[in-house]
Amino acid sequence: MDCIFCKIANNLIPTKKIYEDDKIVAFNDLEPQAPIHILIIPKVHIGSANEITDENKDIVSHIFCVASKIAMEKGLKDGYRIVNNCGVEGGQTVQHLHFHLLGGRSMKWPPG
Repeated sequence: MDCIFCKIANNLIPTKKIYEDDKIVAFNDLEPQAPIHILIIPKVHIGSANEITDENKDIVSHIFCVASKIAMEKGLKDGYRIVNNCGVEGGQTVQHLHFHLLGGRSMKWPPG
């Protein structure tokens, strides 16, 4: 288990959790790209969006439901961005499915 997000999900690396249930964990990104930058990860290891299957697809809808609740709790009623990077060329730096919830400033497009 060399996956840093698996270690966080299993409480082997301490982090201040924003949200946790039996399926997911949400916590602040260590290198925030916006005033609010929260990572949301499944507790079960899924390497990337390429590994979403019929058997595990429900985790994605659960993540999005929780993301919207977190966004409202953080006061992001005027908007926010949810990002998933897939694969090395897509900018994925940790090989564990995760979503970035970004807000607290106006988002530009393209992101760069």
